Amino acid sequence: MNVRELEKNVLVNYNLVYCFNNNNNNNNNKEAEKILKYKDLTIEIQRMWHVKTKVIPVIIGATGTISDSFRKYVSNIPGKHEVKELQKTAILSTAHILRKVLL
Repeated sequence: MNVRELEKNVLVNYNLVYCFNNNNNNNNNKEAEKILKYKDLTIEIQRMWHVKTKVIPVIIGATGTISDSFRKYVSNIPGKHEVKELQKTAILSTAHILRKVLL
């Protein structure tokens, strides 16, 4: 794999926040947390492979809540992404987990 191929690759870490609080504050905090958490990995990838890197936090609340900057972050990921579909996936995942725990 050469450097040009590496420049096209995207590493995305997505996170489902299991918090039933509907305010965006928790999502904003989680975004900042993820950016700080992966800062060292970003620096290491830049050093090893000589490519530009950036962390794109994709945080969706358990009830489908998203932060104000969510759409901006998702637009940085190559491909087509429907926000409603991502929210639907988060809600269905939450329902699945609740079903497993409660039944």
